[in-house]
Amino acid sequence: MKEIEKAEIKRLSDRLDAIRHEMPELHLINDAEKYAEMEKEKAKLEIEIVRLQAVRNQKLSKEAQKLMALPYKRPITKKEQADMGKLKKAVRGLVIVHPMTALGREMDLEEMTGFSQTDF
Repeated sequence: MKEIEKAEIKRLSDRLDAIRHEMPELHLINDAEKYAEMEKEKAKLEIEIVRLQAVRNQKLSKEAQKLMALPYKRPITKKEQADMGKLKKAVRGLVIVHPMTALGREMDLEEMTGFSQTDF
């Protein structure tokens, strides 16, 4: 679901950039109506982008809360990282979060961490 917001934010940002590039080329005397129309659209796009970013952050927060509520969590060792498939097969329902992902940054992780319902 958050990918939908990400794609929409990207699309709106691209449109906003296009408007920002077109606006300086317009002459205020000759194209005043078009300039005003672009200003309105620019304001709408900025508001919508902020709203979508808030929705995306809220969804990330929900996911982070779910993971933090799981009973078992611990850092993943280098040896386990080398054979991640074996670890995931051994521990059903294991969720691994890398610190460089958006979720990992939000959770302030320092190293790869695994979250699970069962001890591992």
